[in-house]
Amino acid sequence: MAGTASPSLVWVLVEYPGAWPPNGFDGLDLEPGTKALVSSAARTARARVLLVRRPGPRRLGARRRHGPAKWAVLRHESSGAYRQLWGTWDRDEDLAEIALALASPGETGFPPTILICAHGQHDTCCAVRGRPVVRALTERWPELVWECSHVGGDRFAANAVIAPDGVYYGGLDAGSSIATIEEHLSGRIHAGYLRGYTDLLPPQQAAVAAVLAQFGPAGRHDYVVAEALREGDYWRIRISGRPPHPANIEVELRAGRGPERQLTCRAVAPGSVIVYELTSIRRT
Repeated sequence: MAGTASPSLVWVLVEYPGAWPPNGFDGLDLEPGTKALVSSAARTARARVLLVRRPGPRRLGARRRHGPAKWAVLRHESSGAYRQLWGTWDRDEDLAEIALALASPGETGFPPTILICAHGQHDTCCAVRGRPVVRALTERWPELVWECSHVGGDRFAANAVIAPDGVYYGGLDAGSSIATIEEHLSGRIHAGYLRGYTDLLPPQQAAVAAVLAQFGPAGRHDYVVAEALREGDYWRIRISGRPPHPANIEVELRAGRGPERQLTCRAVAPGSVIVYELTSIRRT
């Protein structure tokens, strides 16, 4: 799984309790001008737009729950700061505020949001494996957990994204999700279910996961990629750590194609993806 987190520094969340089309926000039947404005602003900000909803039964054909729904812009800055802006919408045109929020720095002090992919119309695995995880996490952190639309990597369902931290976890079930998220919220990220950090390139994500596996859990910003060099299929990545973690670590990886397999529940033919094999890791 290491090295498979989709890149993003900004997240747009749109609460939509009704049925989600396979392509998420792009497929919603919204007022065309407002939808185009939000999509354009998100592209300019290089933001990922996700549909979200609270867990629980849904009324067939319902677009929104009783009363206004929520939207949010969550931002992970290069300095490590987390900023968020939240609002509500009742009419489609209210979503135009998202474009203004994407141009705003946002506010600090909010807790992170726990997103679990449960987008069954995109891939059945996500709903089947995601919803038991949602139920388990909601019992523990009812205000933080949302079901979300497709985040990538259906083969790793159940998938969790912590935003705006920008951390992907995969292969979770009800038990492992509670332990993993509890450690994350306590400032200890483990390698076991880690897919990667969304502000890093895939080989850099894999290198950080290798460091966490070798030297133990660490906080989100305890390790920084200082240098990444590529020679053909090989990567040499230098990582700097904050005390009490190792100060300098060099990781070497080999990129290659994994074996062909069914990548999603809906896949009609097997496929293969790039995987990163650890060849060496050492303190320097």
